Amino acid sequence: MPIALDATYSLGRNLSGVGVYSREMMYGLASAHPDEEFLFCYRPHRFLRSYRERLPSNALRRLLAGRPPGDLFHGLNQRVDDRARKTVCTFHDLFVMTGDYSSPEFRARFTDQARRAAALSDAIIAVSRFTANQVEQLLGVPAARIRVVPHGVHIPETARDSRENLVLFVGAIQKRKNVARLIQAFEQLPDSWRLALAGAPDGFGAAEELRAIEASPKRNSIDVLGYVSRVELDRLYRRARIFAFPSLDEGFGMPVLEAMAHGTPVVTSKSSAMPEVAGDAALLVDPHDTDAIATALNCLANDPSLRDDLGQRGVRRAREFSWESAVNKTWQVYRELL
Repeated sequence: MPIALDATYSLGRNLSGVGVYSREMMYGLASAHPDEEFLFCYRPHRFLRSYRERLPSNALRRLLAGRPPGDLFHGLNQRVDDRARKTVCTFHDLFVMTGDYSSPEFRARFTDQARRAAALSDAIIAVSRFTANQVEQLLGVPAARIRVVPHGVHIPETARDSRENLVLFVGAIQKRKNVARLIQAFEQLPDSWRLALAGAPDGFGAAEELRAIEASPKRNSIDVLGYVSRVELDRLYRRARIFAFPSLDEGFGMPVLEAMAHGTPVVTSKSSAMPEVAGDAALLVDPHDTDAIATALNCLANDPSLRDDLGQRGVRRAREFSWESAVNKTWQVYRELL
């Protein structure tokens, strides 16, 4: 039974969360089921570029235009343009529909695309219970058609670097990520601390967030790194004494899971999907309350035993999320339909 997957977002070196998810699903499924045939489908604007990629021996390259090929099609990024014999679609988040985090034009286009994908799908995979509830409430999808399959993480095997007085944030600089409030909270830490922002500075509302950085009295202690490689990101996770991710809205929050996998104590939001990911292994704060963020940062900065405790809890928590499990649960959804 040929299984077709939308591989469009898996290309490139600077992969976002969706790109990472796409590659893990594509190559993980092909590896776990060597006797099955997989069709990696690319939209026209990425098709030629896909020839740079080496595909698994049981995968073939296909152009994604019109009706998808195969017995089952899996849209890996909440987009389905045409119905296949059986169709699955993964929804990562719906924050564009619920918050002021994009232009009106993009919101309208995104909403139409999401509604179409939901209507054409026989089953929907949501990456968190939070996202599943949004798919049900905002798109009118019956709960019986939704399956929750969380993202995974790879637990590092390398030895940890020595920790520094460094607060790390990972993600695109944009309004939704709440960077401006993080800056204001960081200003309440002792002068010995630095803040590193790892992520492209080009998200919606980035200009306002960047102005908060430039206006900060601690500007010289803030490093705006832009996009960093996977190797450099792993090194930052190992160096940082605190990971801060007070995002206003996340469908999952993969950086929280990555930080915990590295044993880095986490401060994150008590809203959207972050509590699902963090469990009891992080300090949860109201992301709209700058003082609450600052208090959590200072608690960790001044309490090495708390940092050690949360670091150990984080590693244990991260072990509950694996890409192997995500692949297996995704395959179970396929089997339900076929």
